[in-house]
Amino acid sequence: MDAEKQESNNEKAIEAGAMGRTLEITKPEAQQQQQQQQAPPEHTAKHADKDVESTVKRRHATSNLEAATHLFKGSVGAGLFAMGDCFKNGGLVGSTLMLPIIAIMCVHCERLLIRGSLLAVAKTPGATFYDYPETVEKCFEYGPRPLRCMSRAMKLIVEMFLCVTQFGFCAIYFVFITENLYQVLQQNGIDISMSMVMLITLLPAMIPSLMTNLKYISPVSLLANFALLFGLIATLTIAFSDGPMPSVAERHYFTGGSQLALFFGTALFSYEGIALILPLRNSMREPDNFSSRFGVLNVTMLFITALFIFTGFVSYVRWGEYVAGSITLNLNVEDVMSQVVKMVAALGVFFGYPIQFFVMMKILWPPVKRANGCAQKYPITMQVGLRFVMIMMTFCVALVVPQLNLFISLIGALCSTSLAFVIPVIIDFVTRTQVPKGLGTWIYFKNIAILTIALLGIVTGTYQSIVEIIREFN
Repeated sequence: MDAEKQESNNEKAIEAGAMGRTLEITKPEAQQQQQQQQAPPEHTAKHADKDVESTVKRRHATSNLEAATHLFKGSVGAGLFAMGDCFKNGGLVGSTLMLPIIAIMCVHCERLLIRGSLLAVAKTPGATFYDYPETVEKCFEYGPRPLRCMSRAMKLIVEMFLCVTQFGFCAIYFVFITENLYQVLQQNGIDISMSMVMLITLLPAMIPSLMTNLKYISPVSLLANFALLFGLIATLTIAFSDGPMPSVAERHYFTGGSQLALFFGTALFSYEGIALILPLRNSMREPDNFSSRFGVLNVTMLFITALFIFTGFVSYVRWGEYVAGSITLNLNVEDVMSQVVKMVAALGVFFGYPIQFFVMMKILWPPVKRANGCAQKYPITMQVGLRFVMIMMTFCVALVVPQLNLFISLIGALCSTSLAFVIPVIIDFVTRTQVPKGLGTWIYFKNIAILTIALLGIVTGTYQSIVEIIREFN
């Protein structure tokens, strides 16, 4: 019975790890420490994953296809429908060339994050998995002595960026749903304000978001995928069938200045799945297949990038400078099929709201519970109350957002860029300085180049987005 109970606890720990908790393993701590001491430092990261996988029994491990599906679902949301605006700001040729470069940089930095996580796990007795914030904390904790005092602060910074990003996603989802629903209602003679439409969507979004268990929320995720893909395919079909396509010569091939800054923010916002990388890899039956040459990460990101390029190129060629922050808003609202597409796309984003909100609450709730005695005594009641407050906050932010595309660019430039590029490169610097000659000339200049591009995108993208938002208010 004890063995069965222990096995059951281990399986529950694995499931919890998908949301970023540290798992426990069955191997004795002394034995694990002995193996780590015998292994050469340069092989620690290489063998850490195999040691981890051999200690945990995975009855419900994720297959390659399932992991690819989850990665696609986590990386494709409202940003997919903003690709037309992205291409407008980057130009046809410029965007087509830069999106793959951004994708390659994202994948490379995600590999750096995985490497840092494996090193942290290998050096921590009793741990088999760390999520993004914990990986940053442990890498600094085991890093050079002057940086160790920064470990807690770095974890808090990453958690803050993750919360702001997820909060922004939720607010953007409200705006996306409202704008599409508002057009349909106006066309059908229901003359109510945009604010009232948003208020109508609040209650249906609130009910699943107040649930504290993911198993009651996750079924809607599959519906969200189908609705989003249907909305996209139908939108592009209408774009192709709505008369002859304009000539590409009528569109800008390249842009510069403020438009390029907005392009960078929107593009980074669209690759929104970095928080899923570590949980997904840890959940796989064969984790090495996640980041191999033709593994889940490379193949899925290639498909996503191709989808982004195709969607953005077609949308910008069709609607040009009039392309909206969501391409569904460019459809002729008088057409019944277009109304159906708008509703289905809004429904797909609506189903995605509780999932994004759940991720944010998984970060916010634990520290609130630790610091509040009432939350420890009445955890369900207090968590539901916190969820209600956060839902109302996303609603209020969405209520004052003047333009969907500008808000997308702001969140992408400020937070997504930091999470996707800056933090993983910093982790790589910290971990490599622990090994003699670990930071070679090529690695040093490569990391500096990524940081330079990222910081340039953060400064220019954030500044330009704020300027444009202020201009819209005025």
